[in-house]
Amino acid sequence: MKFHLWAIALITAILAPLSCPKAADLPDDAELIAGFERIVFNAEIPGRFSNAGFVKKFAGPVRFRVENTARQDRRAEVEAFVRRIGRDVPGLETRMAEGDERADFIVHVVDQADYVSTARRVHRNPFMQVPGNCIVRASYGRRGIERSDAIIVSDRGERLFQRCLIEEILQGLGPLDDNPDAPFSVFNDTSTHTVLTRYDRIMMTMLYDPRLRPGMNLEAARPLLPALARDARRATR
Repeated sequence: MKFHLWAIALITAILAPLSCPKAADLPDDAELIAGFERIVFNAEIPGRFSNAGFVKKFAGPVRFRVENTARQDRRAEVEAFVRRIGRDVPGLETRMAEGDERADFIVHVVDQADYVSTARRVHRNPFMQVPGNCIVRASYGRRGIERSDAIIVSDRGERLFQRCLIEEILQGLGPLDDNPDAPFSVFNDTSTHTVLTRYDRIMMTMLYDPRLRPGMNLEAARPLLPALARDARRATR
């Protein structure tokens, strides 16, 4: 059975410059594990009939495509971030789809005036209420994520665009819930980060560790998490 889930980020705060957390600022492994369980085994906005309580991730390489209809061409920025997460997250292979090749993850970059209509078209819901400035939709099942679509507003300022780019692409790769208790994370909607933090790289490295398989529930995954957290911390210096 295939499930559909919509994860919506509401980002309205003024974003102040912050640096990445230092090693000493990172929580201990127990807190890393608790944060991981929260964002991976839940969903910000679950579908009506879906169960989000299992591992959601792409089972193979992720092919991205950028559809830029905004006045400013943001394709190079999106493609650079896609390449970066493929380098920074062991176990996650990313590349851009070529020609007519099917994409697994489409990033729609739009101006504010086209945001609502684009979201309604992607979600195939002409009456959908579309809050915020960015949104991601993931279609997934027990075998993994089948398709993700992120819609990001381009013309509301550089810092908001960067924040949305990072958060929506990361969430579309599997961690579909927020964690308000993680101060060093874009998965916390009240944080002001506009960079990919070490904390978030640890979360993604844990998720894309091959020991954690799509469809695993928390009971099956929990014995693995201490080793995943320890190894991810070491891998993300």
